[in-house]
Amino acid sequence: MRVAVIDDHPLLRAGVIHSLKAAGDFDVVAEGGSAHDAIAIAQNIRPDAIILDVNMPGSGLEAALQISKAHPKIRLIMLTICDLDDSVATCLEAGVAGYVLKGTSPAELARVVRSVCEGESYVTPALAARILTKIRVRTAPKAQSAQNDLTSREEAVLDQLALGLKNKEIARVLSLSEKTVKHYMTSIMQKLQVRSRLEAALRVKERSV
Repeated sequence: MRVAVIDDHPLLRAGVIHSLKAAGDFDVVAEGGSAHDAIAIAQNIRPDAIILDVNMPGSGLEAALQISKAHPKIRLIMLTICDLDDSVATCLEAGVAGYVLKGTSPAELARVVRSVCEGESYVTPALAARILTKIRVRTAPKAQSAQNDLTSREEAVLDQLALGLKNKEIARVLSLSEKTVKHYMTSIMQKLQVRSRLEAALRVKERSV
């Protein structure tokens, strides 16, 4: 998996790169220290994933917004000390697929990056419940209307997603092909107007809150 690491602290950046290389299945193809670097790397190198810091020169959030819009296939992961609810919710709405706090173990970081590269979404568990309210308040009327438009099969796929299942596992549970599940996921995310699987899963939790 081809990964780029963007952080304005050289020592921390070097540590992240070392951890990913030690994992054995990552190729760190670029590094940088600013939003400008991240956007240029996305344009010129097109890695599978880019790890960003929120508070770096030019704003990690601004980089995420531009990259997500121009290169939606690139998976974005925030690795940051910032655990403010508004920051996490805003990043998810900007298209970030993973949000990890600095201080996580090298093994856990590798696991998260691997999962995100494979199409999953991740937010540090301690933050997930807190940001649910933020996202719900911002988008409740629109989201409720969109969720009413889901077909029964899309509802079933969404319910399995909320349990943490991957596409292959959802396909097995619902007796569908993995390609069909991917088709349903695309439709679900368009109808709910979300940018990540995590946001889609949070919609299910809203119904029980």
